[in-house]
Amino acid sequence: MERRRTRSWKRIAGLEIALGLLILAVIFVLAVNRDMKRAEGELLKNVEYMKEQCNDSEIRDLASEAKSLLRVTESVEQICWRLENGEDIQNSDGTDAKELANWAKDCYMDGLILLDDRGNIQNSTDTSGFGCAEVLGMVELDALMDTLSFSEKSYALRVTLEDESHIDMAAVGRKDGKGVVVGYFYTSSVYARTINNSIRAIVSGFTMEMNGTIAISKGNQIMISNNRDLEGTKIEDIRILKRIMERGTGSKMTYARNDNNLLSHYFGLMDKSKDYYIYAFMDEHKVFLTTLPNVLYALVVYIMAVAVVDMLLWRIDKIYQQKEAMAQREYTAALEEKNKQLQEAVVQARKANAAKSNFLSRMSHDMRTPLNGIVGLLKIDEDHFEDQELVKENHKKMQISADHLLSLINDVLQMSKIEDGTVSLTHECIDLNKLFEEIVTIIRGKALEAGISWESEKEKSAVSYPYVYGSPLHLRQIFLNIYGNCIKYNRPGGKVSTRVETLEEHDGICTYRWTISDTGVGMSREFLEHIYEPFVQEKNDARSVYHGIGLGMSIVKELIDQMGGSISIESEPGKGSTFMVAIPFEIAPAPTQHPDENTGKTGDISGLHLMMAEDNELNAQIAETLLEDQGAEVTVVYNGKQAADLFETNPAGTFDAILMDIMMPVMDGLTAARTIRALDRPDAKTIPIIAMTANAFKEDEEKCLEAGMNVHLIKPLDIEKVKQTIEGQVRVHQ
Repeated sequence: MERRRTRSWKRIAGLEIALGLLILAVIFVLAVNRDMKRAEGELLKNVEYMKEQCNDSEIRDLASEAKSLLRVTESVEQICWRLENGEDIQNSDGTDAKELANWAKDCYMDGLILLDDRGNIQNSTDTSGFGCAEVLGMVELDALMDTLSFSEKSYALRVTLEDESHIDMAAVGRKDGKGVVVGYFYTSSVYARTINNSIRAIVSGFTMEMNGTIAISKGNQIMISNNRDLEGTKIEDIRILKRIMERGTGSKMTYARNDNNLLSHYFGLMDKSKDYYIYAFMDEHKVFLTTLPNVLYALVVYIMAVAVVDMLLWRIDKIYQQKEAMAQREYTAALEEKNKQLQEAVVQARKANAAKSNFLSRMSHDMRTPLNGIVGLLKIDEDHFEDQELVKENHKKMQISADHLLSLINDVLQMSKIEDGTVSLTHECIDLNKLFEEIVTIIRGKALEAGISWESEKEKSAVSYPYVYGSPLHLRQIFLNIYGNCIKYNRPGGKVSTRVETLEEHDGICTYRWTISDTGVGMSREFLEHIYEPFVQEKNDARSVYHGIGLGMSIVKELIDQMGGSISIESEPGKGSTFMVAIPFEIAPAPTQHPDENTGKTGDISGLHLMMAEDNELNAQIAETLLEDQGAEVTVVYNGKQAADLFETNPAGTFDAILMDIMMPVMDGLTAARTIRALDRPDAKTIPIIAMTANAFKEDEEKCLEAGMNVHLIKPLDIEKVKQTIEGQVRVHQ
């Protein structure tokens, strides 16, 4: 698990690094492009500015040149006018040399040259220091002589010398055709540089925003630059300027290596302004000013983002690990609990096996004892059948043994139902006073037989609300068990007393408490801690002496708990016991009594024709004899199919009721009941079908009722109850 988590984190780290490199690469490319565009824009802006300044300077220079040439031309024309108006001096060459110098001075010229019609110098004066012949050598003589042929034409030009000095010259043909007058004005290099210093001032005082370099050249030589070291150098001597020049003019930025550092580069561009070439360039460190900060900023932001994401992932992973650990702990705890439960189940299974063996051993003893008595008494009756008194007495003893055996079986079945959770309490309206009268009637007779006196606090025994909802069968079972123990474990001449009181009443619920006391043998404190456990008895001889198996109080406790009540016991050995039972009841309205409600319940079945389906011949013979003794006519069949066929083949009204066993061959009783109910005849739906079966569980009763039977009677049968049931069902369905 830890190795898998480590691999997962490594994969995440690899993805983060790859993504980071990709983002940084994109940021780097964008930042480089942005910086290059910004630098290119800055260089272009500076070049355009210097271009405008150079254009302005050239315009000013041209204007100055034009004015100077115009002035020289006008001065030469004035000399021509003087010559034409006879002011010349009659010398061999036509003029006076001294007067010619004065004319030049008057016209602010540094030299005058008079040429004949063949271009030869007739007379001249010069104060420039060059000499007239040298000055004439600077221009084409033919161009000068053209003015002689075209008297209206004048010739003017500026000759720039290597030291930046210049000569402004003009030539005008004489009107009289005798020759050409040439005049010129010399401007020294010092003065010429003073004029050019206006551009130099602009360049030297100019500072680029990104600390770049501006250079202006005429031809192949740098004239002016804000870096004075570049002035006078040639373009091809500077790598970046040579590269820019090779690329041509325009606004496209190019780059070249630094001459002093091969790892460094310059970026620059060039544009042209008439006679000037304007260069602008800068070091790459000035170009990419924001690239590195942007990349570093992006790196920091990305690292912070990755840190936040990793922290969240770590937190999520931590929570997941905690949940995983908790789940593992829960799983381990559940596994341990399951193992514990399995161990407990093994222990319980062993206990259950031991209890089963113990139960079978006890039941074998407890069932064989009354059976042994019955078998023995039957043998005695067989040997002494002539002694009617002995036989009669033995019959009473056999009845007692049979009742004890039946009680034993009923207790075992009831406990089995309770343990399986199949006990279903009914919700019937009952009269508590009447119910306890019936219970007292049963118990008082047993008490008198045992020599036990019965006491009841009559003034306190009346309950506040006699009509309540409850389960009468199970209430009888609770109190018959308690009273039975009070009588069974009492001493001769002892007594049993009962007190009933109302504990509380609210919201339609009334809680009663019964306090039942006896003067019997009592119980020890140790035994009271286990009294509600099945098959527990304080003394080993209790089965033999008191004929009990230790299920009574277990059944009582479970039933009271299901009713939402409570039971407590106070007892001491030799001082008797006191049972306190508190049970809550839902208060019921008093039922309306009808005059004929209790009439006709005499159990008279004389004259009734009954069908009985019973596969056991002995049980069939016993039931047939008992019913016929009560005046009924009985037809016996031995399986469900015979019962269905017999009913179908006889006309309606032949039988008044059907007594149906459940477990039979060929066709069981449930199927037979459904078959009869499905017949297409009126009495098939109304004839009473009474189940008589040894199946005593609640689900067995429900199956019988679902199959269409009317009543469920449990074997062994009580003939009085059978009579009353048959008579009641026949009367209802008549």
